[in-house]
Amino acid sequence: MSATKKVVVFDYGFGNVRSAERALARAGADVEITRDFDEAMNADGLLVPGVGAFAACMKGLKEARGDWIVDRRLSGGRPVMGICVGMQILFARGIEHGVESEGLDEWPGSVEPLQADIVPHMGWNTVDAPAGSELFAGLDADARFYFVHSYAVHDWTLQTTNPAMRAPLVTWSTHGKPFVAAVENGALWATQFHPEKSGDAGAQLLTNWIGTL
Repeated sequence: MSATKKVVVFDYGFGNVRSAERALARAGADVEITRDFDEAMNADGLLVPGVGAFAACMKGLKEARGDWIVDRRLSGGRPVMGICVGMQILFARGIEHGVESEGLDEWPGSVEPLQADIVPHMGWNTVDAPAGSELFAGLDADARFYFVHSYAVHDWTLQTTNPAMRAPLVTWSTHGKPFVAAVENGALWATQFHPEKSGDAGAQLLTNWIGTL
């Protein structure tokens, strides 16, 4: 039997850390909520939540040295998962109310307002996961996940030119126009929806992530 995996929910002031903690614990992880540098660096997995405005989340993350922690973990191939705005800040930039803010630039692209008649996108929706996805393994194609957001990435631009490297797996959903709902890219995974609020489907997804740590 494998050892229980240690997951740190990074507490930088912009996330539903308690609901994430409960969901991860139910999925079998040993969970700690902290912004402690050493704990975040040494955990088997680091989860970066995020709610609110892109610029405010980035400011809070940098003040907690979270930007440095994410970069160092990924440089060493240590797993990181972002949720909601915690996913959005992984991109190069966010554009809110006409103001552009710098993101972590782990992936190229812009987080922009949703192009839909009804905003925010709030509620349950299906996703279109690619073949070979580990994140969505064991889930039915009609599984639904809980979204709450007004911004998203509509264009995936990262190209993998090295044939020895596995191309990122990008999952899409649609609210008005298609947008990126999840990404699996080496040690860096992320979801625009909230798995911790997505019932059995979200629990399976978190179990899948923990199983890769």
